[in-house]
Amino acid sequence: MKLDSYTLLGRSGLRVSPIALGTMTFGTEWGWGADEAAAQRLFDLYVDAGGNFIDTADLYTEGTSETWVGRFAAARGLRERLVIATKYSYNAEAGNPNAGGNHRKNLLRALDGSLKRLGTDYIDLYYLHTWDRMTPADEVMRAMDDAVRAGKIRYVGLSDVPAWYAGRAQTLADWRGFEPVAAMQLEYSLVERNAEHEFADLATQLGMGLVPWSPLGMGVLSGKYRPSQASESVSGAGRLQTVGAKPPPGFDKLSARNFAIVAELERVAHEANRPMAQVALNWLYQKRGVASIIVGATKAAQLEESLGALDFTLAPELVARLDAASEPAHPFPYYMFADGHQSRIHGQVDVRATPANHAQVQRVPAPPEAQT
Repeated sequence: MKLDSYTLLGRSGLRVSPIALGTMTFGTEWGWGADEAAAQRLFDLYVDAGGNFIDTADLYTEGTSETWVGRFAAARGLRERLVIATKYSYNAEAGNPNAGGNHRKNLLRALDGSLKRLGTDYIDLYYLHTWDRMTPADEVMRAMDDAVRAGKIRYVGLSDVPAWYAGRAQTLADWRGFEPVAAMQLEYSLVERNAEHEFADLATQLGMGLVPWSPLGMGVLSGKYRPSQASESVSGAGRLQTVGAKPPPGFDKLSARNFAIVAELERVAHEANRPMAQVALNWLYQKRGVASIIVGATKAAQLEESLGALDFTLAPELVARLDAASEPAHPFPYYMFADGHQSRIHGQVDVRATPANHAQVQRVPAPPEAQT
């Protein structure tokens, strides 16, 4: 369970733990989550295992998550050791269109609010949370760079944006000398692999570390909804039971396709003699471009299990089975890039990209004092 190595985040020199602590569960304002005592236990468990990468957002539990993260870090004197990431975009004042969005005015408003709640004078990694479909990338990147130069943030990230937008943002940063994008946060798991169509190449080519959120598919891959124990009509308490008969996008996980994936995951986990959640996280961490995986929990036992996900090597044949069971659809234009079409382009000759063309995430050993 010891987090005894670090990852360079994108092409930056920032060292982060391969597993990040997600704190969307810190607070009970949304009807589920952990109270303050339980959240403190999760925070302590993570940092005592050597973790240094904490993920939050101004949206989470109406600001409670940021407040508690700041309080917990200060109480243990860990601010300089931790890499704290937070996000902005969502509206804080109904009826005021400028209290949300990606634009400069809202970025500065939200940033100052996050700094106050976190009780710090800088944020290590600041993400645009979700694309607003309006604000130009150059406005975002210039505003982010201004905040870096002002000392309020250290590194820049993007979350839940189209690949073309992220590519444009990074190109503008290179061209104009802005602080580049170090991390890109996306939904990515065995049941949601669409990031592989564009973002794996984008991340490795342009120097952004992928930071998957919901790596257990809203709990579907944890074993909570197991086909061997229940049909698709599941029972129990969890986020997926709180969203009603017509769940919003991202929460519609209880599908026949996903239950087929879970069934194969259960079989692979049995053969690997590991919990399903650990196998799902281990599989994801091996994917190209992935720098760190965000895991959340409401109970210590859940987090302890997740922190052990990288303590073993999943056999290649088991990885292949999971790949096959979870293969995403390849709509246009992606089917044009499959081997059949590509072989016609290359004259029936097997041509593969070199490792230099597809750089891998760099893993950095922990210092000796962190390994004890």
